[in-house]
Amino acid sequence: MSILIKNGRLITSSDNYVADIFIENEKVTAIGKDLLYKADTIIDAQNKLVIPGGIDPHTHLDMPFMGTSSSDTYETGTLAALFGGTTTIIDFIIQKQGKSLYSALEEWKCRANGNAVGDYSFHFAITDFNKDTKAELKDIIEKEGITSFKVFMAYKGSLMIDDMH
Repeated sequence: MSILIKNGRLITSSDNYVADIFIENEKVTAIGKDLLYKADTIIDAQNKLVIPGGIDPHTHLDMPFMGTSSSDTYETGTLAALFGGTTTIIDFIIQKQGKSLYSALEEWKCRANGNAVGDYSFHFAITDFNKDTKAELKDIIEKEGITSFKVFMAYKGSLMIDDMH
């Protein structure tokens, strides 16, 4: 699938100019004036702004928490984000006490897979740090690509970790 966006005013953190954008397999592959690529879809963006999608780095979708649950699912939350120009969300995964990081990751993947309509990644809240959790961290980072973590020093009895490890 390819898309050619013609004559849009491109706005980046450092530039503001009129150009075309060629997108192939969901990746921008060329930016320039009067691109001659053949595309499956051509969009005329004359007199329109073309800006990078936003990233929301702190979401709580489909998340159970202290006897309740967040109101948005992966479908409704990512759809609302897209309508606002946010193309990627980073959602919190909360590890359950006594459970592994991978069990939490699988739980959140099941909520997101097939339901999210935008891009997403995860931020891990570690609530039970122990030798097993510590051993999982390398694979979580290297194999799953999750590099963002949170630990709680509050909410004793539910989210707070023991800082003696």
